[in-house]
Amino acid sequence: MKIGVLADTHMYSFGDIPRKIIDSFSTVDLIIHAGDFITIEVLNGLKQLGEVRAVQGNMDSAEIRSMLPVKEVIEAGNKRIGITHGSGSPWRIEHKVRRIFDQEQVDVIVYGHSHQPQNKVTEGILFFNPGKATNSFGILTIEGERVKGEIISSK
Repeated sequence: MKIGVLADTHMYSFGDIPRKIIDSFSTVDLIIHAGDFITIEVLNGLKQLGEVRAVQGNMDSAEIRSMLPVKEVIEAGNKRIGITHGSGSPWRIEHKVRRIFDQEQVDVIVYGHSHQPQNKVTEGILFFNPGKATNSFGILTIEGERVKGEIISSK
């Protein structure tokens, strides 16, 4: 299973998304967005590419916040993926997002907010932040028991 991952698009229209992201996401099985779309047009555009699972970010419009949860746990392949945006200072953000899923068994935590890409396993959990979409995006690949993250430049 191949999953395209975005966060912090901070764009007003789907047309603003870098072409490299659109091309890469045309071949994925699922798209995850970890918040800060800004407008509904970006969410609706991503839905034209395929199935989207998403959470709200701190910069999202009231319309998006009314439609999307703050956190979500999904099953993809045989893995449980926790999705959240994150909040507050980016200092120790991994610790903060981990606490959000303390009561849940997750294999991966996808988050945004810091605009800093992260692809690191800590205590058996893959912490994956694709970074700010104008700079980078991510691909998660699930094969059997293995999940692999890749950060890709969107330029």
